[in-house]
Amino acid sequence: MTRKENLPSKICITCNKPFSWRKKWKKVWDEVKYCSEKCRRNKSRKDFEK
Repeated sequence: MTRKENLPSKICITCNKPFSWRKKWKKVWDEVKYCSEKCRRNKSRKDFEK
C-alpha cells in the first residue's frame, strides 16, 4: 500500500497550488491539469489575466 506522502503530485495550472494523485484519476493522470472542478471551470479567466 502506498502512503499519502509518496503519491505523485502536480501543480494546478489555474491556482498554482499542488495537488496529489487521486484514485479516480488512475487512468488519466497524465492528462490531469486542474486540482478541482472549480479550477477547471475558471481556467479561461486565468488565461486572460496573463
